[in-house]
Amino acid sequence: MLAYVALWPAPGYAEGVLVLGALLAIVKLIGSRFRGGSQLLSGAAWALTSVLFFAYWLPELVSSFDAVDPGRALREAAADLRYLPFLWLVASAVANQRGRRNTLGGLAIIVGVWTVDALLQALTGTSPLFFGIDTIKQAISGHGMCTAIEVAGRDRLSGVLGPCNLKLGLVLASLSPFALYAMSRRFGIAGWLLGATAIGVVVVLAGSRASWITYALVLVLSGWRLLGWKKLLGVFAFGAVMLVVLGIVSPDVRQRLERTTHVLAANEAGVDRALSGRTRIWGAALCMAGHHPINGVGARGFREAFPECDPQSGQVAQWGEGPALHAHQIVLEILSETGVFGLLLWLAGGALAWRAWRFADAAARRRARPAMLALVVTVFPLNTHLAFYSTFWGGLTLLLAALYAGSLLALPDAAEQK
Repeated sequence: MLAYVALWPAPGYAEGVLVLGALLAIVKLIGSRFRGGSQLLSGAAWALTSVLFFAYWLPELVSSFDAVDPGRALREAAADLRYLPFLWLVASAVANQRGRRNTLGGLAIIVGVWTVDALLQALTGTSPLFFGIDTIKQAISGHGMCTAIEVAGRDRLSGVLGPCNLKLGLVLASLSPFALYAMSRRFGIAGWLLGATAIGVVVVLAGSRASWITYALVLVLSGWRLLGWKKLLGVFAFGAVMLVVLGIVSPDVRQRLERTTHVLAANEAGVDRALSGRTRIWGAALCMAGHHPINGVGARGFREAFPECDPQSGQVAQWGEGPALHAHQIVLEILSETGVFGLLLWLAGGALAWRAWRFADAAARRRARPAMLALVVTVFPLNTHLAFYSTFWGGLTLLLAALYAGSLLALPDAAEQK
């Protein structure tokens, strides 16, 4: 599982690790289960992990029956079945105390290494980790990880993921709870403050404004228990000062801040500029949901359906030429691509995850809190999002769901406090 995350900068290898892990999980986990044992995963964790997967996958399958591109939708649904055994493997990795220590600690280390690497890029202009990956790629295939156009078009800190995959800010914001909890356990308040500052600087320099909101939620939900509200307000005051300073020294951050001020304009065009064309995309998503209310236009069918629902057809969009690729908002993505059926199943999955948390004891909640927080901020509906039915972001979200289920519903003999 840690190899899968660490290889995200090289998506093809990461997918290979996922498939290999899924195959191994089928042999090991199902064999153990059918022998009547639960040495690797509790029955409750098996159930919740499976339910959360099917709440994600069944809408995808049902949406493919009359999708805009049925062939592609069916292929996507069939390919995503690989996630189920991999999620069992992930949940089993945190089903006991030693597994949680190694797995969650490993995630914290990955976040820390990527953060330091990004800070070095901010200071020197080069990400040491990506430079190494790109050098290896050049030696193997004769060309780099990214094209010259992608390198020239980089408008933010790219870090280990590189200029052709500008998602570092969102990834670190979603995974930051693992690092912050590890720092606070080891070094107390000082560790949390140090980690929050370092990751925060990278998220601002590398991330979209959506990642800023995600990270602010992480600070609120993890910081108030540790610091109390008064000190947490001080943290946000310091963060506001840092944001202003970074806006002064970084043209990219300054541009995003200036774009945000357009929301103050008393007209629709100003709001659309502030949201980088999102209002146009959301209007198209509502149109798709209205025309295909039951099961949507098909998972990943947004781009094909967009031209017919584009509310400003013929006008140049804020994002440039071409159709929008996805709805950029979780609720609208689910409604437009999988319809009311999909939304109900997602809500059912969320309700069952909440019910499991509600009836868990204090020790179980402590075990699962980092994964719970990471999952909550990733799917927080009052934000903009990457595509949840894409390989990268869908895999990250399901990974967090499995970590949550496996930590919360750990094996009975491993339910002791850390």
